[in-house]
Amino acid sequence: MISPNTIQQITSRIDIIDVVGEFVKLKKRGTNYLGLCPFHGEKSPSFTVSPAKEIYKCFGCGKSGNTITFLMEHEKYSYVEALKWLATRYNIEVEETQQSPEQLQQVQMAESLHAINAFAQKFFTDQLFNTEEGQLMAHSYLKERGFREAVLQKFQIGYNPEGKDGLTKALVLNQFNKDLLPKTGLVALRNDELVDNYRARIIFPIHNNTGKIIGFGARVIGKADRAPKYINTPENEVYSKSKILYGSYFARQAIDKADECLLVEGYTDVVSLHQAGIENVVASGGTSLTVDQLRLVKKYTNNLTIIYDGDSAGIKAALRGLDLAIEEGLNVRLVLIPDGEDPDSYVNKVGAAAFNQFIAQSKKDFILFQLEVLLKEAGNDVNKKSGIVNQIAETLSKINKAEDFTRQQDYIKQCSALLRIDEAGFTNLVNKFKRDKISKDEKKLPFDEAQFIQQDAMQTDQSFDEGQLLLQQDDQVEKNVIRVLFEYGLKQYNDSQTIAAYIFEQLEHYPLENADYEKLMELYKDWYNKGLEPTTKSMLYHEDENVRQLLINLTMFPFELSNRWDEILPNMNIVNKDISIADTDMSLNYFKLRKIKKMFEQNQRDMEFAPYEEQMKLIELHKQLKEFEIAITKQLGTVILR
Repeated sequence: MISPNTIQQITSRIDIIDVVGEFVKLKKRGTNYLGLCPFHGEKSPSFTVSPAKEIYKCFGCGKSGNTITFLMEHEKYSYVEALKWLATRYNIEVEETQQSPEQLQQVQMAESLHAINAFAQKFFTDQLFNTEEGQLMAHSYLKERGFREAVLQKFQIGYNPEGKDGLTKALVLNQFNKDLLPKTGLVALRNDELVDNYRARIIFPIHNNTGKIIGFGARVIGKADRAPKYINTPENEVYSKSKILYGSYFARQAIDKADECLLVEGYTDVVSLHQAGIENVVASGGTSLTVDQLRLVKKYTNNLTIIYDGDSAGIKAALRGLDLAIEEGLNVRLVLIPDGEDPDSYVNKVGAAAFNQFIAQSKKDFILFQLEVLLKEAGNDVNKKSGIVNQIAETLSKINKAEDFTRQQDYIKQCSALLRIDEAGFTNLVNKFKRDKISKDEKKLPFDEAQFIQQDAMQTDQSFDEGQLLLQQDDQVEKNVIRVLFEYGLKQYNDSQTIAAYIFEQLEHYPLENADYEKLMELYKDWYNKGLEPTTKSMLYHEDENVRQLLINLTMFPFELSNRWDEILPNMNIVNKDISIADTDMSLNYFKLRKIKKMFEQNQRDMEFAPYEEQMKLIELHKQLKEFEIAITKQLGTVILR
């Protein structure tokens, strides 16, 4: 975890215009900057960046945030990855908080594997372009396949020589740990000797979302006889085949812009399509799609188009993972390449324009296509048709998001027509699969939790009762206390105290009930006691997304006062007036009043059932609470009517 001190250094150095300006052409307009939104296509600029507030907002699509969230949204970085990107940009040394020996070992292992992979990639690329063997064996073959040098350089494609240990010797010479080399898959231990594992093969580096090389795919040149066509990196600390899609690093922005991801099988399919200018494409590596891969697609778009070979094997490969894709809420379409071609050969045969046109015209709905294939296979077999009805109903039951209800109903209508069955009966069957799944999931829960879910599902939409309204009010007064803490905490309340210290003192006997606000309070205290400067601005860059969202909700308002009020009414000082102490006092007093009101109510309930001796104590407590209430209302200038 990155230390708060490092985060503060990074956030204090951030220039939002500098960072956003690297990805968006900005023009100054008044106090802000304007440009074309990078998150949706537009002709008139509506993307506004405020250097004073260090935020951006598009008034077209509604996207908004700070510098770090921009990098996370635009580059699809994690929070930590965005921070490290900024630290590199501003030459700030990243300080990690104390890690356990196990965590430290994992980090060191990952860094070592990344370093070995990076060195190997440079070695392979050099062998491809700068050696006689690479030119004769690999470069000529790639050129014959239609690959130009620019795309080979872009994907950092290389070649591993035929000799038994060229890479191994280079790694050892550069003092890489011999024990780690077999873990990367680049080197194998045979007969107690380290040798190259990918000899005489073209090498495709596999990148993660930040561009680091996590593994390789090694392809034979020409047709494979006895050896496998591809050898891939084994699973290790940085490479997990089920969690990556080849080409996603190069495709992420194009997918985001097109709002569609094209999925193909092989590495060469991706490279060929990129070369043709079709960049929103990734490859599964020929394996069944996994939940992690589908969620990776969903980071960029909800629209997935699968492009596979038109033979039976390609069709079966395309249909694998369908239910998973539906459960993830993806809109899936299928395109089958004709005439025994694959995407690589077909785009080279017909060209980019014709390929794009073919894709646009040939997209088939995934569920309806699956139904057509199954019905064709079943023929006139009644038992098989009955199984198809159940299979399709179960598939449709997995479209379970509220916003997809209309889509599900449309599928039911179309599928029941194709199956030639009653629509109402088919709807009941889909709903039965839904209920079965809920029942199955509930059995995994503790009894009380399952009972609560069942009761909650049976309840109709009801208006708030008084207790719910009370909770809402409690939440609002607690929210105001946290707001003034972050907004004014570092200002002086009096000669001896900051506003933060005063708030801590006042809340000593009045705990917060909202867990999120309590978390923010403790986080503020931790930074404050360490001598850091916790403010809304500095904590807007906190690594916890929940913390960032809470702070945005605390501080962002739909309107703000225009500076012209001070010009129109110069003696009133409306906009620039310091109201920090008054705001703090009012927020604390209203919070205390809510607390006292609840204590009153609890005390009255206790008095109803308490024995005589206890009642006398409770009556005394009632008097004290009343005195506190009167004192607070005097400060507020408020009269409470009973």
